[in-house]
Amino acid sequence: MIIHVVKAGETLASIARMYRVTPAEIVQVSQPPDPNQLVPGQTLLIPIQPQTNRPTIEINAYLEPAGTQADIDNVSPAASQLTYLAIFSYQVQSDGSLTRPNDDTALSFARRSRIAPMLAVTNFSAGKFQSDVARTILRNVDIQNRMINELFTIMSQKGYRGINIDFEYIYPDDRESYNQFLRNLVAKAKPRGFFVATALAPKRSATQTGLLYEAHDYAAHGQIVDFAILMTYEYGWSGGPPMAVAPPNQVRQVLQYAVSVMPRNKIMMGMPLYGYDWTLPYVKGGQWAKRVSTQQAYLLAAAHGSTIQFDSNSQSPYFHYQEAGKSHVVWFEDARSMDAKFNLIKEFQLRGGSYWELGSPFPQNWALLSDRFTIKKI
Repeated sequence: MIIHVVKAGETLASIARMYRVTPAEIVQVSQPPDPNQLVPGQTLLIPIQPQTNRPTIEINAYLEPAGTQADIDNVSPAASQLTYLAIFSYQVQSDGSLTRPNDDTALSFARRSRIAPMLAVTNFSAGKFQSDVARTILRNVDIQNRMINELFTIMSQKGYRGINIDFEYIYPDDRESYNQFLRNLVAKAKPRGFFVATALAPKRSATQTGLLYEAHDYAAHGQIVDFAILMTYEYGWSGGPPMAVAPPNQVRQVLQYAVSVMPRNKIMMGMPLYGYDWTLPYVKGGQWAKRVSTQQAYLLAAAHGSTIQFDSNSQSPYFHYQEAGKSHVVWFEDARSMDAKFNLIKEFQLRGGSYWELGSPFPQNWALLSDRFTIKKI
């Protein structure tokens, strides 16, 4: 499979003739939002010359379940390409109890699709990650064990295969308490046949400062857990200045540090399935950017007659448009930006990748992923 960048004046028919394939074959793998209105700068996948000797990797994707048909609709396009489905999230409370999402529909579909369900546990509640809740869990062994026992009961009842601990904004002086908690959890999970993974902030060094980073001990997690998911996205975020969400040049710095202290076969690189639409001029503390999927970005560019540009430094697409007297810029993901991330997985010989989050339509990603890798099912 190769990537074609649409030029001004090109149509689906003319592109198909160029590669000696049919328009229907291109539509099948690329699923453009509107095949009759291509946008200059848009990427299409051309189904020729599949790669051989593809590396075998594992792929995870997070899902915030609704407990409805929407869960099946969101997981289905990716089902054949997923090793794990991480349900986000079971929220731990200060007494060790867990607030449960409505995950039955998603779990049933995951089992039918040979996807291993992974239960994501967070210290998230009331709209943010709670540092004090994490401290209570990490420093009170009785409460901690109450949480662990409830976890195992849920997992056994519902058929979860593993746990993803996503504790964020932990106080720096709780760093070793977090490591010890993970040792305790792993020691109890292994005899029951459960694997344990963690989600880690994107650090570039062991001494990186900040509440998000300091308690996340890459070297210790590399020794303790089965694998770690590096949250290498949200460089461009809804409350920050316009930029690519996951520029490979910045992701590379995280991976260079990670592989220096963790086994490569325990590292899953995070990837986004979305972008953001910023209103300009950007003002710190002002209007937050709106999240957009790749398909929404293409439709928006087409509606405003915008040409999609590609920034070579961040290896990411973007475009500008005007609406209601306001200027906008949209940074998002396309086949080229995802291929650059896939190349990092290959270069650093990682265990695989992890997507945040399902529900943002991006069919080109799944077609390209299947061309570049063989995805392991457990």
